Amino acid sequence: MHHLLADEGCEPFLLDELTRAHPTATHQEDGPRWLTTDAPLDAPLVFSRQVLPNAERLDIASINAWAERLLKAVIDTLPEGQPWRLHLVPCYGQGVAGMNRCELIRSAFRERLQKKRRALLRTLEVTEAPFREDTSLVQLYLTAPDQGILSVAMAPLPFQLRRNLWPFTRGELPVAVDKSAPSRAFAKLVEAEQRLGLSIANGESVVDLGASPGSWSYVALNRGAHVTAVDRSELRDDLMRNRRLIFVQGDAFKFKPEATVDWLICDVIAAPERNMGLLTEWIKEHYARRFIVTIKFKGHAEYAILDQLKAELPALCSEFYLTRLCANKNEACAFGVVG
Repeated sequence: MHHLLADEGCEPFLLDELTRAHPTATHQEDGPRWLTTDAPLDAPLVFSRQVLPNAERLDIASINAWAERLLKAVIDTLPEGQPWRLHLVPCYGQGVAGMNRCELIRSAFRERLQKKRRALLRTLEVTEAPFREDTSLVQLYLTAPDQGILSVAMAPLPFQLRRNLWPFTRGELPVAVDKSAPSRAFAKLVEAEQRLGLSIANGESVVDLGASPGSWSYVALNRGAHVTAVDRSELRDDLMRNRRLIFVQGDAFKFKPEATVDWLICDVIAAPERNMGLLTEWIKEHYARRFIVTIKFKGHAEYAILDQLKAELPALCSEFYLTRLCANKNEACAFGVVG
């Protein structure tokens, strides 16, 4: 059984999402923010924050007993010589008690691993880089001091499930802060880049649709990119003066590039079907090599429309992600690589 950590407050939306995708499978809520399913985790799950594949719930009283159980799972499952990672996470309480308990378990576990299987300790990675095909992931989420969920995902499973299984603990990233940006919207672009494992780079070509007041163009320009910004309203004055910015005053949905660009970025406010149609057109026509596009909603009734993107776009992209970012409000973000 797979355990899924829902985005905060999104348990019913994730349950609906699972039920639409796999109507004959078994899905149920299993406590605050937690759901279980026996459905495959191949398609993107927008309202899931993290997945724990093939997980089991455990009741263990002491720190040493937790360390022993974790040690057994690692030694019995993981082959020596391959990289692996450990997410040991508290999911209860509001203070530091859970964090302290996890650190004590981690310390006791490392001491045991050092004595009994030193080779595995040498291949333990401490990184949030995207998974490689040879990366395994062990996750232990404490839901109470004496209760938890344990998952061991052997390589290449984390890589195969990378649209839902994130290399970040809890699947979370801190929302970026930059007081010089025109608005806080820049944080969505930064987070999407981190999740994609690719960033806008110096010298690349970028089209920013619905660019005003300019937060996404601001990020691209600061990276040294050449930006074509399209909007009916101008960007902030300093951005308009940037020599690497071309401003096109007009309708973002009617703009077409003269040649394929490196990035399409779009945070335009519009009905979800319009933004989805724009993204699909740009991908099918190969207008851009990579894309980051926000899909915005009013209320909750239209979330099912995202199933259209899940069905159509993975076959057109070498990488395709669709998720609710930590920096999103009532939005989802589609990002990936065309081809």
